[in-house]
Amino acid sequence: MTSAIETIAAILKNFTDEEPKLPLHVGEVMDLWTAFTAFKESHTLYQVALNSTIDRDLKAILEDALDGSLSDTKRIEDFLVKEGVPLPLVNPNKPVSEPSAVPEGVKLTEDEIANLIAAKVATSITFCAQAMSKTVRTDVGLLFFSIQVHLMKFAAPLKNLMKSRGWLRVPPKYSPPGAPHPPS
Repeated sequence: MTSAIETIAAILKNFTDEEPKLPLHVGEVMDLWTAFTAFKESHTLYQVALNSTIDRDLKAILEDALDGSLSDTKRIEDFLVKEGVPLPLVNPNKPVSEPSAVPEGVKLTEDEIANLIAAKVATSITFCAQAMSKTVRTDVGLLFFSIQVHLMKFAAPLKNLMKSRGWLRVPPKYSPPGAPHPPS
């Protein structure tokens, strides 16, 4: 059995080849295009959340998330443009507003904000892993890998904040039929 370090080394070796760049294949283009669109959509979510929250810790995490996402999205945009891939139509930025100006019933709660973002980040981490596993080109694989690492670095403080505030939604324990039950 190989160790985790050997496995990671083997994966990274696949992304350090010196071969000439092949043209992007249709799956790579679709994954890059989808990631660009989803990340642009995330910017809207972060902006709406920043307009809704008064929680300083959550606001700091949202600002970090938006900054990181803007950076990652720009890298994907530059890559797509360099490769001659047309960019998708995306939504414009949201204007800045005061949380007190957002009416109740429209305004997201801190719990809702944290859980929406946690779900989006978890989905994005999984998407990057899938996209990376399908790439042929080293540069595409490394791009998705680096974005995935950024997302994982962001996810840990978000999860810690969610746990400390009681916002983390934990599914019920599962006991398969016939399994011994611990004493009550």
